[in-house]
Amino acid sequence: MLVKVFGSAVFGVEATTVTVEVNIDKGIGYHLVGLPDNAIKESSYRIAAALKNNGYQLPGKKITINMAPADLRKEGSAYDLTLAMGILVASGQIQTDEVGKYIIMGELSLDGSLQPIRGALPIAIKAKEEGFKGFFLPKQNVKEAAIVSGLDVYGVENVQEIIDFFEAKGTLEPTIFDTREEFYKTLDFPEYDFSDVKGQESIKRCMEIAAAGGHNLILIGPPGAGKTMLAKRLPSILPPMTLREALETTKIHSVVGKIKEAGLMNQRPFRSPHHTISNVALVGGGSYPQPGEISMAHNGVLFLDELPEFKREVLEVMRQPLEDREVTISRAKFTVTYPSSFMLVASMNPSPSGFFNDPGSPNTSSPNEMNRYLSKISGPLLDRIDIHIEVTPVPFEKLSDDRKSESSSSIRERVTKARELQSARFSDNEKVNYNAQMNTKQIREFCILDESSKQLLKSAMERLNLSARAYDRILKVSRTIADLDNSENVVSHHIAEAIQYRSLDREGWLG
Repeated sequence: MLVKVFGSAVFGVEATTVTVEVNIDKGIGYHLVGLPDNAIKESSYRIAAALKNNGYQLPGKKITINMAPADLRKEGSAYDLTLAMGILVASGQIQTDEVGKYIIMGELSLDGSLQPIRGALPIAIKAKEEGFKGFFLPKQNVKEAAIVSGLDVYGVENVQEIIDFFEAKGTLEPTIFDTREEFYKTLDFPEYDFSDVKGQESIKRCMEIAAAGGHNLILIGPPGAGKTMLAKRLPSILPPMTLREALETTKIHSVVGKIKEAGLMNQRPFRSPHHTISNVALVGGGSYPQPGEISMAHNGVLFLDELPEFKREVLEVMRQPLEDREVTISRAKFTVTYPSSFMLVASMNPSPSGFFNDPGSPNTSSPNEMNRYLSKISGPLLDRIDIHIEVTPVPFEKLSDDRKSESSSSIRERVTKARELQSARFSDNEKVNYNAQMNTKQIREFCILDESSKQLLKSAMERLNLSARAYDRILKVSRTIADLDNSENVVSHHIAEAIQYRSLDREGWLG
């Protein structure tokens, strides 16, 4: 008897439906074809034990299973339940015609219970697109799959539950998840708050501008100045995620298997990889492609602490994703694209010892050591960082001050208003949502300078030896400062403030 059941393969952040054809005939043997990996080939042992422990059996006949499309590589143990249901129906142990109307996925334990799978959200989206009636999956993944409306999503704890459902012996209710209600009901903000930070008012202002315009930012200062502390608090002043952003972010984390019980993500991700990270771990890829840190930080913040300690080639692979806001992994047999629209926040010491031109410092670095240390950061990478700011240590008077600083929530209100202005400005362009994403044409359109502003910018570039690449960055940042001021035009004091945030372009820094 031939039976067709359906599973799904996740490729990039999209799913592809897999048709599992099970044929049982005279003879003996177990033949699995259609490019399965080792985890799927080993499934026969798990299936046999799970069925036996629940009163069923693997038939002692010739079982041939084809996973179509046969030229697409299938991986992982999530097909256990799909194969088991196909075998039970094909061998006549379950009498049903309904099994082909559902997507069935789950990893079997030897006692028949189910283990969680990866990519439940993309699979559910594809199942709805292709008109399937429902989706059976492990109970741990049910919240993320139930985000998709118009699809019956059943969370299953044991293989017996799904068998009873198809034999109409038990009741299995679909999980109902009101996406909008759950998203807004559980909307909360990070634990870190800017009210904890003493002093550093100029740095807070700088971070407010970066958050309002989505600008990449680098903090330069000696050890203990508070660079990491400030960076960790940046997500607390970013605007709340929209429902569309939350779905995009959840989809990526679902593919990596990081969601499980959480359902819809409502906080912007903050990723802080260690400086020993490899190229593949940062941008994604591998023999079985997976999203990297830059995609895990999509719609959030990627924090690179001690930037010059990262390997130069690792930093260089970020150049294109920073520009395109997506990363394409190309191999001989496949190409996958992951979204990677994130804010880059980097921190660094000004020299290997951490103290730059400080006469009171116990350690000073030679010019050669300085050059070797700073040469890790290339000009093209710095070209993609809009704001450079020097962080100085906080004096004792401010550290010991008992007064509370401004809270993140009040800063977030100003940032959100500025973002709303930008959303209205770029409403006719899907690819641009905030000022940092503007291209040259849009800069010329929305950053028109009067004569005094032009003269100020010209004299600053000549006197401070600012590089040509700083010109567009200054205009983008000044447009954001104007938005925070609720000003329609960019005026000279906006330009003056933006010029301050190009420390590394001045003569004497990085070459």
